[in-house]
Amino acid sequence: MKIAHIAPPWITIPPKNYGGTEVVLYNLVEEQVAQGHDVTLFAAGDAKTSAKLVSFFPHSLLDSGVPWQGHLKAYYHLHKTVEYIKDHDFDVVHTHLSSSSDMYLFPLLAYVDVPHVMTLHSHFPFDRVQGWTGDADAYYMEWAATVPMVLISEQARANTTLPLEIVDVVHHGLPMQHFQATSEQPENYAVWLGRFVPEKGPHLAIEAARKAGLPIVLAGTIDKHIEESVNYFDQEIKPLLDNTHVKYVGPVNMAQKVDLLSRARVMLNPIQWEEPFGMVMIEAMAVGCPVIAFDRGAASEIIAHGTSGFLVDTLDEMVQHIARVDELARVAVHAHVERNFTARVMAEKYVKVYKKVAASARKRANRSNHPYNIALTLPAPVANKGIKKFDIGV
Repeated sequence: MKIAHIAPPWITIPPKNYGGTEVVLYNLVEEQVAQGHDVTLFAAGDAKTSAKLVSFFPHSLLDSGVPWQGHLKAYYHLHKTVEYIKDHDFDVVHTHLSSSSDMYLFPLLAYVDVPHVMTLHSHFPFDRVQGWTGDADAYYMEWAATVPMVLISEQARANTTLPLEIVDVVHHGLPMQHFQATSEQPENYAVWLGRFVPEKGPHLAIEAARKAGLPIVLAGTIDKHIEESVNYFDQEIKPLLDNTHVKYVGPVNMAQKVDLLSRARVMLNPIQWEEPFGMVMIEAMAVGCPVIAFDRGAASEIIAHGTSGFLVDTLDEMVQHIARVDELARVAVHAHVERNFTARVMAEKYVKVYKKVAASARKRANRSNHPYNIALTLPAPVANKGIKKFDIGV
């Protein structure tokens, strides 16, 4: 198939450190190319990909110093991409909704003939800045309600209240050739990875590790463009760092992440929100590192309780289960991901979605072109009496 992927322009692909959507998109594109598809990736010029790369500026926006609220260049990227797609031949356009500027895709692609599939990587509302939330999401349903939408977990489907056209659920997947479980004894530390925001729970991971008598290593990003992230790290996390029992190693790239997780005894994930997936959990398990997570969001779809990790409800339960992680065989933890969360399976499921959506689009086009599908618009004097239009379809 000829596939067009429109990437958000904010974070480079693959990401240098943090970027859940960008990791998934990179894995998906690389696997689709490997499976023989003709893939074009629309992204900033610093992307690295096996697909054909089309760019309209050289660097991803955050690396260029553009804050999340600076939408003008993001809109330019999306507008130029849609212009390009209109002038070229594609079987399907696959877009990715993870931040507020991605919402522009709905009106931009509303009148493009190529079948369009969108993956919802985050959650509504997208009309939000820092602690402020607006009501623009409802206005964008004018276009969004008819876009075939793929969700990333059954939990995301259950929590969706907007009138979306959900066509399937596709879990994220990893290129397993890059993830191997080691039979060596892990080192005696816990690990937490992610963005430093309260809902990710790093302060709770520190507390659980402290109560269990286990050192913990934190890795991840402090988003300098989000005041909440900076204040949270400075006020809640930084005072707890002692470089012995609680250590922060900064952002990590994929190689550093794999090394850190491979050596860790356990990953702690005390999430404080209904996270629609949780990429770091499958990355940890892929190298054999068990995960203990709060049973929220999609955690129960990702972790096999008692095999690849543990699902808990409270901090005390997390502390109790830290003592049990040595019961879990690291090869079995890895095997759980091998069975359920591979890039190969993810790519195959998306191609099935593409074909389904393309077939539906062809049926709609055939109906609209039927010679007896006639719309009769009455003259204004008659229409003003309350009868405006008849549709006659055979």
